[in-house]
Amino acid sequence: MLETLSPQPADALLALIKLHNADPRPEKIDLGVGVYRTSEGDTPVFRSIKAAEAKLLAEQESKAYLGPEGDMGFVRALIPFVFGKDFDTARVDGMQAPGGTGAVRLAIEVAKRAGAKRVLMGVPSWPNHAQIVTAAGLELKTFRHTTAEGTADLDALKAALGEAMEGDIVLLHGCCHNPTGVDYTPAQWDEIAPLLASTGVFPLIDLAYQGLGEGMEADAYGLRKVLAHVPEALVAYSCDKNFGLYRDRVGAFYAVTGDAGALERALANGATIARASWSMPPDHGAAAVRLILSDEALTADWLAELDEMRDRMRWVRDRLAAAQQVGPIAMAPLGIQNGLFSMLPLSGEQILAIRERHGVYMAGSGRINIAGLTDGNIEAFIAALADVAG
Repeated sequence: MLETLSPQPADALLALIKLHNADPRPEKIDLGVGVYRTSEGDTPVFRSIKAAEAKLLAEQESKAYLGPEGDMGFVRALIPFVFGKDFDTARVDGMQAPGGTGAVRLAIEVAKRAGAKRVLMGVPSWPNHAQIVTAAGLELKTFRHTTAEGTADLDALKAALGEAMEGDIVLLHGCCHNPTGVDYTPAQWDEIAPLLASTGVFPLIDLAYQGLGEGMEADAYGLRKVLAHVPEALVAYSCDKNFGLYRDRVGAFYAVTGDAGALERALANGATIARASWSMPPDHGAAAVRLILSDEALTADWLAELDEMRDRMRWVRDRLAAAQQVGPIAMAPLGIQNGLFSMLPLSGEQILAIRERHGVYMAGSGRINIAGLTDGNIEAFIAALADVAG
């Protein structure tokens, strides 16, 4: 039987990691792997997480199953940070998922059971978005996310919504767009929210990087604006990035509606899907987040750590933007983008050249993780970019 399986292409990012690890040059630069790095190049465990884990070690009395919904204390502790302290909690409930990926998959599967047939999505997008949509058996309809000037293309979104059909949902990044770093502005969200309400297209918002763009409140602006206008929505949330819990896979899936019965059914269907997919989500990371959010001192320390991360990434962006023009590449737009990622308009040949000649490793799409740049290598990176782009 197994001999009938079709070969699958190797994961490009995993291949890039292997190439970087095998490169003996001490000056090599890794801009491919999508994790936060300090100015020393480390991806540390948060201070607040270590403190919460110590508390968990001392106080946890059992590792018995919690059920497919996971740690509901974690799920509900996140609600005021995601939806706002004044949000009507009768409208929202959720369940834990293994990372933001699991949350997106749950959202897509629940939407499919509710009658969704097609997903509208701006491109480029996180590659796994398309894979999840097609694996769930839904049609994918794409539209352009960015303009030639490097801003979010609101007109393209409007056109896609204007051509939407019954059963369409639209997948939107809440902040820190992956892979472009190009977010809708508050003014654009102010237009998007009532447009979603008037067209009836169902919103699915992926909020994977809250706090890494402009701050916890600012990064939730689009989500909250949309929820103030539409009767219902689905939300996929990740704690992997803003708590540094990458390998612990900590996410949450939320349903928002004004109908108590519909809310109960959405979560019941989510639990059924989860039971057949991963049975129970991993507990440790979510329990640590719950402890942080239930302790004012730990919450304050966590928010301070987010400030440090955000300030460092803003410093990198400002330094890149200060280069203004590197060959044909306009660098200034990088200064107004958000989060870990940006895209450089490089050809495949140029991406290969910068890797071979300068030891700079980036995705074949031109996506770079700006957290891979430090005071010690950023000027070398700009020089390498000028060499291959000029």
